[in-house]
Amino acid sequence: MLNALQTPFEKGNQNQTTTWSDCIAWYENLAHQYSQVLRFSVVGTSDAGVPIHAGVISADGVFDRAQIKAAGRPVFFNNNGIHPGEPEGVDACMALVRDFCQQPDRLAALGRTVFLFVPLYNVDGAFNRANTSRVNQDGPESFGFRGNSRHLDLNRDFVKCDTLTAQTFNKLFTEWDPDVMVDTHTSNGADYSYTMTLIPTQPDKLGGELGAFLRDEMLPAMYAEMDTRGWPTCPYVNPLKDSPDDGIVDFLETARFSTGYAALHDTIGFMPETHMLKPFADRYHSMRALVETALDFTIANGDRIVQMRRATRAAGRTRREWPVHWAMDEMNPSTFRFKGYAAKYKASVLGDYQRLYYDRNEPFERDIAHYNRFPADVVVPAPTAYVVPQQWREAIERLRWNGVRLERVEAERTQEVSTYRIAALTTRPDAYEGHMFHDDVQLERVRETVTIRAGDYLVPLDQDQARYAVETLEPQAHDSFFRWGFFNSVLEKKEAYSDYVFEDEAERLLGSEPDLAAKFGAWKAANPDLLQDQGAVLDFIFANCARWREPEWRRYPVFMID
Repeated sequence: MLNALQTPFEKGNQNQTTTWSDCIAWYENLAHQYSQVLRFSVVGTSDAGVPIHAGVISADGVFDRAQIKAAGRPVFFNNNGIHPGEPEGVDACMALVRDFCQQPDRLAALGRTVFLFVPLYNVDGAFNRANTSRVNQDGPESFGFRGNSRHLDLNRDFVKCDTLTAQTFNKLFTEWDPDVMVDTHTSNGADYSYTMTLIPTQPDKLGGELGAFLRDEMLPAMYAEMDTRGWPTCPYVNPLKDSPDDGIVDFLETARFSTGYAALHDTIGFMPETHMLKPFADRYHSMRALVETALDFTIANGDRIVQMRRATRAAGRTRREWPVHWAMDEMNPSTFRFKGYAAKYKASVLGDYQRLYYDRNEPFERDIAHYNRFPADVVVPAPTAYVVPQQWREAIERLRWNGVRLERVEAERTQEVSTYRIAALTTRPDAYEGHMFHDDVQLERVRETVTIRAGDYLVPLDQDQARYAVETLEPQAHDSFFRWGFFNSVLEKKEAYSDYVFEDEAERLLGSEPDLAAKFGAWKAANPDLLQDQGAVLDFIFANCARWREPEWRRYPVFMID
């Protein structure tokens, strides 16, 4: 029986990873043989029309999601293959699930905890199979591609949800509401001795009791256990400068990434990154050890984690302000005992420059700076509710996919609200994951009277999903809907002027609008070189006058009821 259920990795030379077809057929066979332990089914379809599967392992044969959640049972979620060229988690999950099915003691050890998994998430990329897309990686012999069928990186798509795959994930995640998630990856970057490195949910960003628990208890326990298992682990090697010698920086995984998205749901997330230069077999074994380590800790502490998440959400319902942006504390790093290789430079043979290399003949072990504090640098007051006008369908549907409670307005009313005027923004010059992303947003908070129409939506914050609502609807949040361009049409003025006519009108406006005259005087003093440019002069007056103002222009179209 065991031989029939060996994985491709186990059958071969330990440098093989499964194909999508073999993987799914293998799980379907396993689920057929062990239906009392494993449920395996299609949960969605990719953009290329390929089924996306998920599985559930339960020690007592209870698989009903509502029953499991009602009982407060911990849910551990293992996501694999988001980048099919980083496949060790795909193969390790297969062996782990099989062992749950075949080893009664291992299954019993789950206790009340439920093991939820996606065997291979980026199914489109899994079909784009070769050995040419991971230039710095040691094996396996053949593997899938990072991008999906729309050439999008799914680990940048969790909030914007351009893909059917991400939409499936949002719905699955929200339905199961896991307490801990591990999303498996392989790193690029510096050279060092570790096979396993780890990106956790950034504890300051996770915040509160959960963040303190992650930093002070869960991470130290996991690092210690990985040492015991023979796979010493360090924080993800994200150098402050060229090499780790000058210190490493916590990866601030915002909501476009899986662990940052998980934090919007108050879920503790881990993104293990095995080292690309280590053999595939070592990466596989260290990945299985990491997943089991996180799972075993969750089993031992699951009830406590469930309670902390409940308390966090309860506190969120009455929270009066919310952090929405975090920045590294450069002045107060901690230290990490790092096992690395000497970073050196030598002349390149390709060009006239010095190139970095790591000398494995000079290993070292010493304390390096670890910049792992990220205090909030933008905090916003919490409204009673947001108002999302019904025409902004893209935002509304994503709120729904994530379980946000929406209340439809029954009758039209006029109401004073708070909103933002977009004072300035900086947009990336090139497309980023299919969008023109706004890197920086400068806002002016204003009070205005608006018409709220029947059919518009209120998003009250006295609900469990308050954090998701705040971090997607507040424009300055790292991965807000605004930054991803969902509301870009309000940035364009719809009417214009003919200069030879507006020249006389502009003169009249300056005489009749004192505020405009004062602004224009200040603008002239600050921009004397532009006074010879008729377009610049008239544009300023047209943009700032009250008479011909377009209220919707540069007004953020989501309102706040205070």
